[in-house]
Amino acid sequence: GFEPGSLSLKSGSVPRSFLPWRKEPWCRKSVGFGAGQALVSSVLVVVYFVKVAWAWTFCLLLPFIALTNYHLTGKAGLVLRRLSTLLVGTAIWYVCTTLFSNIEHYTGSCFQSPALEGVRNEHQSKQQCHGEGGFWDGFDISGHSFLLTFCALMIVEEMAVLHEVKTDRSHCLHAAITALVVALGFLTLIWVWMFLCTAVYFHNLSQKVFGTLFGLLGWYGTYGFWYLKSFSPGLPPQSCSLNLKRDSYKE
Repeated sequence: GFEPGSLSLKSGSVPRSFLPWRKEPWCRKSVGFGAGQALVSSVLVVVYFVKVAWAWTFCLLLPFIALTNYHLTGKAGLVLRRLSTLLVGTAIWYVCTTLFSNIEHYTGSCFQSPALEGVRNEHQSKQQCHGEGGFWDGFDISGHSFLLTFCALMIVEEMAVLHEVKTDRSHCLHAAITALVVALGFLTLIWVWMFLCTAVYFHNLSQKVFGTLFGLLGWYGTYGFWYLKSFSPGLPPQSCSLNLKRDSYKE
């Protein structure tokens, strides 16, 4: 058996200094050589791409929401109101990741080895522990499971507006929306694939379950509850609401 970090050192493919995950609990398992190579490549992609998962989602949803909602309503105020869903999503991302970090801090301890031998009480934080060559072990709720679940569901919710969008194929707006739809669809597939990688390589079962539940809670708490209220960013425009808006405009 071997550790992913040791494989990287022997092969020279990935410098050890670029493997911040080498001291994480999931990295303690011994696996076969072929599986280890797949582990290294998959983990590198997941770790570094998921770090900016919300940024990718934000940057693609911003023009998509703006273009589709303005095309359907023609009201800049309504568009800005709907765009505030991205601010809500950013707040959810920040609060949850901060909460996860605090939980891991207050439930964790620093050990001398991956086998959790020899508690090093002089190191009171994960950063300090890793900086001194130790191994931090706490209840690390899966931020990957949370973020990938929340991002994928938010994209699906916002793309539901496509049922209402009718554009001229020769118009530049049609090309722009089509490009964004393709990009968002591809991004959703990436999030699903990375969620599966997380399920295989990262954390234990309870940590992944809690992370996924937080993602589902963030999605349902907004799109399934709060956004149904009048004092909220609201849901993507639907046929019924559009008819009511048109009637109000005529009056």
